[in-house]
Amino acid sequence: MTEDDVLNEFRAAEALLTGHFLLSSGRHSGHYLQCARALMDPERADRLARALTQKLPRDVRAAIDIVVSPAMGGVIIGHEMGRALGKNAIFVERPTGSFELRRGFTIPPGAKILLVEDVVTTGLSSREAMAILSAEGGDVIAAAALVDRSGGDVDLGVPFYPLVALSFPTYAADEVPDTLAAIAITKPGSRKEVA
Repeated sequence: MTEDDVLNEFRAAEALLTGHFLLSSGRHSGHYLQCARALMDPERADRLARALTQKLPRDVRAAIDIVVSPAMGGVIIGHEMGRALGKNAIFVERPTGSFELRRGFTIPPGAKILLVEDVVTTGLSSREAMAILSAEGGDVIAAAALVDRSGGDVDLGVPFYPLVALSFPTYAADEVPDTLAAIAITKPGSRKEVA
């Protein structure tokens, strides 16, 4: 799947939104990719996951024991990646503000983990999820995401494999352009509190 094919999947799902968005990272943007819209079609979710799986080097695919995603955004693509790789897929969630394993999920000691996200902007959620997985005895060997919004700048401490990179500008709260500031803010992410 080419980058244009991926973007066409997002466009067909009406997943690329414009407005004034407060991202989970705390940054502001005039564009938001609502991956949940792209992933609500099971066939499209399967196509995107299979394409993302092909971005992983063969040795990484072979080493993975379990796929883990941060809730909420990563759950569907994480599940589909688990299916594509033939591995179990679980998720971490923030019931009290910090990621934790719940629902009877466990990480076998030394398990080789692929962390899967929908969108990575600053990598904050990914790093927070990786910290709890390491504390639980897992070994995160790689991360993957449908979209890298970091401009190629994110460093997760492990190899990172995005399906596509989108370079929409993002702004700190004190850098928001007047034209964007004039638009009412929408907060589409999964965090209640923003750093």
